[in-house]
Amino acid sequence: MADLVDLRSDTVTRPTAGMREAMATAEVGDDVYGEDPTVNALEAEVAALFGHEAALFAPSGSMANQIALQLLVPPGDELLCDADAHVVTYEIGAAAAYGGISSRTWPAVGADIDPETVARMIRPDGYFAVPTRAVAVEQTHNRGGGGVIPLATLRDLRAVADEAQVALHCDGARIWHAHVADGVPLIEYGQLFDTVSVCLSKGLGAPVGSLVVGSAEKIGRARTIRKRMGGGMRQAGVLAAAGRYALAHHIDRLADDHARAARLAEVIAPFGVLATPARTNLVALDLTKHALDARALAAAARAEGILISVLGPRTARLVTHLGVDDADIDRAVEALPRILSA
Repeated sequence: MADLVDLRSDTVTRPTAGMREAMATAEVGDDVYGEDPTVNALEAEVAALFGHEAALFAPSGSMANQIALQLLVPPGDELLCDADAHVVTYEIGAAAAYGGISSRTWPAVGADIDPETVARMIRPDGYFAVPTRAVAVEQTHNRGGGGVIPLATLRDLRAVADEAQVALHCDGARIWHAHVADGVPLIEYGQLFDTVSVCLSKGLGAPVGSLVVGSAEKIGRARTIRKRMGGGMRQAGVLAAAGRYALAHHIDRLADDHARAARLAEVIAPFGVLATPARTNLVALDLTKHALDARALAAAARAEGILISVLGPRTARLVTHLGVDDADIDRAVEALPRILSA
């Protein structure tokens, strides 16, 4: 069989030749001492992109999110987010386990958020209730099929947060995709949030790394939290160099991933299994009314040389990324209709 077409996730990418060269030649130092020049340059660059004072390089998106949440929510107080948010779905209970954070969710609607619903959920101090300290949103939304929260909705959420005097965090693991899809400058997104986490190892194709973005005071505290969580790295410039290369070379090309996802969605749509429109690089499938369940679909696809992600008994996902080209999509769009119609 020819090489497998891996549509499971945009985390399966491998460094390009140019990225490997940047890593090999990176100037490095001890980042725990703040002496790695490549890490320092990456942090300054990302902070500037989002219009904030500072940023902190972390090994993973989960750690970056959890650092941000601990900055905003004291132990015993409350975070609000949607029921399918990454921070409460795929981070293994870290907010409670490491931050002592209580969480409460609104019904999962992906990127389709109602700010008025969020406003009604916020609990003030007093009344012997757990006070709300922060609201978290996800841009783009993973389990929401890569949906993009409209800028107008985010501005309304900012107004809600300001009125209630709570903080607003963005899990921006794939915010680069939202920037390309809707043309919203990254600095406009950044100015709406108290903290933002961004990922370099998904759509941008770096092997490792995320950053927390915020004020200088918050990022100062974040360094202590990162060290406590085991995230203090030494000559991390080798990894930061990959991130800097990705920022310089791999943002605009995300439009290619979006176009390829749209091709996949177009051939899948007639079978009634698209969970949401394909706005960015994720194609979400709902197999509730289909003869195949998710595992059976994945097995049939693998037999055709196509790998897809199983998210639940009747939910699956296809993801386009740096490691998938037009020829790979040609193979997928030929095989998937045959599988779904069997």
